[in-house]
Amino acid sequence: MQTPGSILLHLDSSARTPQRIQLARQLADDFGAEVTAQPCVLTALVRYPFAMEGAAAAIAMMQDMDRENTEKMRTTFLRLAGGHERLHWVEPLPDGPWSFARQALYADLMILGQRDPDDPAAAELPADFQSSVLLESGRPALMLPYTGEIGPVGRTVLVAWKETREAARALSAALPWLQRAAQVHAVCFGEAVDVPLRSLQGYLKAHGVALTTHEGGPDDGEVGNRLLSMAADVGADLLVMGCYGHGRAREWVLGGATRTVLTSMTLPVLMSH
Repeated sequence: MQTPGSILLHLDSSARTPQRIQLARQLADDFGAEVTAQPCVLTALVRYPFAMEGAAAAIAMMQDMDRENTEKMRTTFLRLAGGHERLHWVEPLPDGPWSFARQALYADLMILGQRDPDDPAAAELPADFQSSVLLESGRPALMLPYTGEIGPVGRTVLVAWKETREAARALSAALPWLQRAAQVHAVCFGEAVDVPLRSLQGYLKAHGVALTTHEGGPDDGEVGNRLLSMAADVGADLLVMGCYGHGRAREWVLGGATRTVLTSMTLPVLMSH
């Protein structure tokens, strides 16, 4: 993949939004990318539907809350963007979170934040917002965890490799980071993984990337946790992996490792479906 030229940055009122803005500014500088800062939350009327049954004054109050919330996001963005010519604010989407995946179709990369259930702002989005956007759009996303410091991303990278289209898409999206990284590791879970790891090593060598490979052991229900543990062991500041899931009865059902990483990530994760 070529370096990302268009980045869609998700904004809400969560405590980690400033970190996402700062990372977007860094990527704009690193890759010469244009960043669209997209505020996207549920309206107060959706979050507090009882207001619809109240007086017109109550509905007006909900609308005022939305305007104030948007203005706070805008103020935070403008302060941290610092007038950067490649960072652009746009107005909230008319359909809120349900429009975000459609907007992502016009971006090379999304920047999203892990959902923090203890953050009061978590109620601003559906609980499955991040996974739905990943699965519906098919675009790669750089997901930031809700805890821990976020420094430069991509100095030491761990690739979770699997011979699937999802992993291949994530790998392709990660190439701009892999080519800049000081160290790149790859792990493959299951039996007879030496062959796909050698094939991956040859592929990345053609792109100027030196790869250290690891056999991860059985492909079982603990893959997600073992993946995060290995990321810590090698000192990774970026994890690259496919995002697995499928639709069922109006909801998305995630694969085990995908679900574990989305809920327990301890470092930035580049994912693609």
